[in-house]
Amino acid sequence: MEGGPEAASKQEFMEFWKRATSSPYIMRLALSAGIGGLLFGYDTGVISGALLYIREDFVEVDKKLWLQEVIVSMAVAGAIIGAALGGWMNDTLGRKTSILGADIVFFLGAIVMAVAPAPWVLVVGRILVGFGVGIASMTSPLYISEASPAAIRGALVCINGLLITFGQFLSYLINLAFTKTPGTWRWMLGVAGLPAVVQFVLMLTLPESPRWLYNQGKENESRKILEKIYKADEVEGEIKAMREAVEQEKQEEGLIGQTLGEKMKAAFSNVAVRRGLYAGVTAQVAQQFVGINTVMYYSPTIVQFAGIASKSTALALSLVTSGLNAIGSILSMLCIDKYGRRKLMLLSLIAIIICLLTLTGVFYQAATTAPPIDNVDTLSFGANATCQAYLDAPNVSSWNCMKCLKAECAFCASTGGNHLPGACLAETKEVRAVCGEQKRVWFSDGCPSKIGVLAVIVLGLYILAYSPGMGSVPWVLNSEIYPLRFRGICGGIAAVSNWCANLIVSLTFLSLIHALGAAGTFLLFAGFSTIGLVAIYLLVPETKGLQFEEVEKLLQKGFNPCDCTNPKIDEEKASTSN
Repeated sequence: MEGGPEAASKQEFMEFWKRATSSPYIMRLALSAGIGGLLFGYDTGVISGALLYIREDFVEVDKKLWLQEVIVSMAVAGAIIGAALGGWMNDTLGRKTSILGADIVFFLGAIVMAVAPAPWVLVVGRILVGFGVGIASMTSPLYISEASPAAIRGALVCINGLLITFGQFLSYLINLAFTKTPGTWRWMLGVAGLPAVVQFVLMLTLPESPRWLYNQGKENESRKILEKIYKADEVEGEIKAMREAVEQEKQEEGLIGQTLGEKMKAAFSNVAVRRGLYAGVTAQVAQQFVGINTVMYYSPTIVQFAGIASKSTALALSLVTSGLNAIGSILSMLCIDKYGRRKLMLLSLIAIIICLLTLTGVFYQAATTAPPIDNVDTLSFGANATCQAYLDAPNVSSWNCMKCLKAECAFCASTGGNHLPGACLAETKEVRAVCGEQKRVWFSDGCPSKIGVLAVIVLGLYILAYSPGMGSVPWVLNSEIYPLRFRGICGGIAAVSNWCANLIVSLTFLSLIHALGAAGTFLLFAGFSTIGLVAIYLLVPETKGLQFEEVEKLLQKGFNPCDCTNPKIDEEKASTSN
């Protein structure tokens, strides 16, 4: 009995590689559509490095914390609109057309960002890019899912997740490549348009989703595509399953209605759809509230919080964390159809909570052991160069580097070493230049710390914990958990939920760091992750290896969190014993 499930899992794993290698067409579909994930990942990663240099070009961005958050998060605001419209576009225009539209908008946004003469133009470009990402984020996994055999669907949809992480890794490489080039951040943001062009050209050569075509009454076109995807003896079974789903949809069409409002009402009145939304939205919101996109959006900044002042070093270390994210996505591909969606998410969240609590301790220790302020050294720079809050303070003997940075000033490290007492100075370019002329290191985002490297290591472990489970699985789950007739609109609702949570987290991260400190902020995310762990345990069923129609029956019947069995496996065991 103990060897039974393991043997079945091994068989599924071998099935993935067998089908993927024997049918290049399946991989071509998945990789081409998955470039939408690469766009998503590139935009997430590129702004983290570009922001360091945007602050140098625009003084108002450097001085206004809220403006930095707006530049980062407006792409998320655009993604919310894109995801909301994406549900309607997917149902009305089809999956392929939606991806092509997303590519056009993303390309235009990249060009606007690259030539932006002022911060507000940059914000407009970020909104356009976000709009394209929002459409692609829900459409790409849906397209891959509907063009994949059920036995390897999870692994193929994970290609989208893998390309998200590859996009982030690529963005850090591009950021590092342009650090010494004139117009640094303009090149970083402008290059984002190239993957959109590549996907647009590739998608022109690919067909529409076979399930969407069948739902539109184009059975012959759908069959031709399915014959390229499925084994010869599986095509009729898939056609039969789609036929039953469409017939059921036609029976309910009079009740569902055609307008968006009518479809929304029908979706929420259907118990299976409602339970699917509970699970799908919970997974998507939990994915964001573990804090991952703050790590990706602000990764170099977080590295600087850990006491590493050099921009190029911060970008290089961010490249390492992004590479770990890609490794985690590969692990997800290997494990998702072997161990299941639910188990991967629960294990991922447990590991995430441990890492966040460890980060809390590391950053707290770094803050409490920050180098003290040397009063004589500080005043030697002159009154105009000294931090005004420091001059006005009644008791400067209690000041250290962290207190200096909280006063919106900067720490000029001692010539004898970064961890010795240094000067608390006004944060201006002129004063920074004077500090640099003395061969001293300037810290404006984080204080020098002997355990800064430990923070980066734990950050890497956090990403490895996140990527195989919470990174890929929520998108896989949402591509397969809704009935065909509601898949577009429900996928849109879940994607909007994801982006709204993303917006809240990314728009408040720097302010939270300023108010709570890095330790308090990561402790807050650990609390959110714990809530997510409980919610996923209670609301998300296992959908591993099930056809779409079987998932609907599972939701209709109801899910018991204490019953971790998979109905597909149970049926197979029952038939074997009989």
